[in-house]
Amino acid sequence: MKRLCLRQSLTVLCVLAACTLVACSSRPRGPIPVEDRVAGQSGSRAPQKQSSQAPQTSASATHSPVAVSTPISMHGSSNPSDNAGKPGYYSVRQGDTLTKIALDNGQAWRDIARWNKLDNPNVIEVDQVLRVAPPATEVSAARVPNVATARPSAGQPALTNPPASAPSVAVASSSAPPPASSTAPTLAAANPDDALVFSWPHPGTLIGSFDEAKNKGLDFSGNAGDPVLAAADGKVVYAGSGLRGYGNLVILKHNNTYLTAYAHNQTLLVKEDQTVTKGQRIAEMGNSDSDRVKLHFEIRKLGKPVDPAKLLPARP
Repeated sequence: MKRLCLRQSLTVLCVLAACTLVACSSRPRGPIPVEDRVAGQSGSRAPQKQSSQAPQTSASATHSPVAVSTPISMHGSSNPSDNAGKPGYYSVRQGDTLTKIALDNGQAWRDIARWNKLDNPNVIEVDQVLRVAPPATEVSAARVPNVATARPSAGQPALTNPPASAPSVAVASSSAPPPASSTAPTLAAANPDDALVFSWPHPGTLIGSFDEAKNKGLDFSGNAGDPVLAAADGKVVYAGSGLRGYGNLVILKHNNTYLTAYAHNQTLLVKEDQTVTKGQRIAEMGNSDSDRVKLHFEIRKLGKPVDPAKLLPARP
């Protein structure tokens, strides 16, 4: 009986010892891992990473440089209306025609149509902005002088890029003209267009003098079929009846400065783009769009009417 009790006591002790060991081995020896993870999320390093990445993404989406992606033209606005009021441009008004615009601006209507890429020159709209002066490329090309190249004599090689001192020595050794006479041709050639000499387009009697407000030229009396003569060498830039108040009209362009107009003709004897010479018969006098037979003659300087009597020679 005592042995049985002793065995039972030992068994109970073993069980208690085993429970004690199990409880000791399952006790944590440091901070709980869950607490470490929570502390790591609430630490300073992780928020720094989140705050440096998320705002960067949102900022790039919200503040994208839209203006930079829009191309900017370096050659002026592509909208022709933006040129309204600028020199060399004209805003179409009620009743305008391309012929009238060309005459008032001293240009050929074909040039204006080409500069503005008009598919149909007869169709223009009110407030449409048209270029009425040649582009800079055409102006610069027209101003390029013709350079005369000296030809070497037989058996003498041509000099390419001669020394700068060679011409000065040659001029010094030759008899140079006086400074006054050498400058005179330069001054005369400064405005060659103004040196144009006009002749009378008709020998008839003057029946209308120049008045900038009422009469933009001179009126000559005559008979139907009388010859109308070109006042200077030039090119026909218009020949037709499309300009109200002028009847059958011829317009000559003489240079970049001067145009002449011959109105109310009975018959036109020239065509557009034709070259004519001073004194050439270009039309026959008539009364088209007029109450009597007469020749209306105008001189336009840069499109502005000027008194022809001041530019024509004295009558014999």
